Amino acid sequence: MAITAQMVKELREKTGAGMMDCKKALTETNGDMDKAIDFLREKGIAKAAKKADRIAAEGTTFIQSAGNEAVILEVNSETDFVAKNEGFQNLVKELAAHLLSNKPASVEEANAQTMENGKTVEAFINESIAKIGEKLSLRRFEIKTKGDNAAFGEYLHMGGRIGVLTVLDGTTDAGLAKDVAMHAAALNPKYISRDQVSQEEVDREREVLTQQALNEGKPENIVAKMVEGRLSKFFEDICIVDQPFVKDPDQKVGKVVAAKGATIVELVRYEVGEGIEKRQDNFAEEVMSQVNKK
Repeated sequence: MAITAQMVKELREKTGAGMMDCKKALTETNGDMDKAIDFLREKGIAKAAKKADRIAAEGTTFIQSAGNEAVILEVNSETDFVAKNEGFQNLVKELAAHLLSNKPASVEEANAQTMENGKTVEAFINESIAKIGEKLSLRRFEIKTKGDNAAFGEYLHMGGRIGVLTVLDGTTDAGLAKDVAMHAAALNPKYISRDQVSQEEVDREREVLTQQALNEGKPENIVAKMVEGRLSKFFEDICIVDQPFVKDPDQKVGKVVAAKGATIVELVRYEVGEGIEKRQDNFAEEVMSQVNKK
């Protein structure tokens, strides 16, 4: 029996399994939808799909480098307990090695790639879900390269709760690069330097600061000067080169790096679960709702 795209789509919607897994299941069962579902359940893949509606906002970040290439990634789980599980940690390391070797352009592309173990990334993750019993997902990653006269700064805070990867050009001082990464973990800059901040964002901040000054009753003839001074503080909050260095607050990060003849050319900071809306379960309310039903 010919397996159509519509059949694959239907099975995927029913089980949440990957496209290739669904196609294989339908092929193995000659297009029988119910048998295909059982096939996926037997393989542990449909079991994984049942967890698809859960929120995976815990997990870990991880960094792996080899020569002039490095990858930073975030892999999510449902609980912090599982994030510390040895099986989960091994999953993360294997994913990092694969990403570094194969350099996919996106998570979608990565999920479809075949790993050294012969499984697709998606199937490998689903297999781990079946074993571990929680929803797991490769959320994001970035691969960075550097020249020979450059250094990676790799820093994992709280066992991977925050991960920062920096690239310093003009120096091979990995210690300095790591110090910059540690600084970024602590102060969470959004940009490296002012020229990365869009004019739209600067204009919006200038407008807000202007209104603040006027509302404070400041004379209009000094408002513009005040606003420019406050804008400097705004840049200090969001640009790493303008921030006081955490290890030496008397110096700005940009000056510390420049003193070594270097510049910060890349900065990636991941914090586990940022931007994911976590479900807030209220156990007391849940119990009461069950009591009230009786």
